[in-house]
Amino acid sequence: MKITLSNVGRRFNKEWIFRSLSKEFTLGNSYAILGPNGSGKSTLLSVLTGSLSPSEGEISFSDIKDITVEDIYQYISLAAPYLELVETFTLKEIINFHFKFKKIAKDVDAKKLISILGLEKSANKEIKYFSSGMKQRTKLALACCADTPILFLDEPTSNLDVQGISWYRELIENFAKDRLTIIGSNQIQEYDFCTEHIQISDYK
Repeated sequence: MKITLSNVGRRFNKEWIFRSLSKEFTLGNSYAILGPNGSGKSTLLSVLTGSLSPSEGEISFSDIKDITVEDIYQYISLAAPYLELVETFTLKEIINFHFKFKKIAKDVDAKKLISILGLEKSANKEIKYFSSGMKQRTKLALACCADTPILFLDEPTSNLDVQGISWYRELIENFAKDRLTIIGSNQIQEYDFCTEHIQISDYK
């Protein structure tokens, strides 16, 4: 699986967020998109996931037969602070709902995923009663435990404490191998294992 950007740029109104970005993202490698808050990391991730169209240039997906930007969602998982969970669902219900649309990772089921989260006592609690850290863990676990070749994480340790960051690193170690992983970040503990770093400021 490979994502290829050819002179891609994105602007809002007359302001260019980034432009002239040419890059190949290949399966089995991990990439960190770096820059301060507001620099365009999330915008680039949105272009890569297909939720935003480039203002210029082309994006293509290869090694999956007949894949289009419109269908790429079937092959990707995304966790980000701005993605909302259905707050009236319990943890069990949100897991069952999520995996109606994605295949779950090998040797993982709903019970195992709740165990990975360490939230056995909250399995039947509605998401609206979760702390911000519990919600972030849930988003990360749903993304990482989906059987998709591409994993996108935007600011993955947002709302996580020190213990939560260690948990995140273990989750990545167990579930990001052999995938194409792309992380938007400005916190080194989120991306120091990535094989390549891309500074969004280089494409202004």
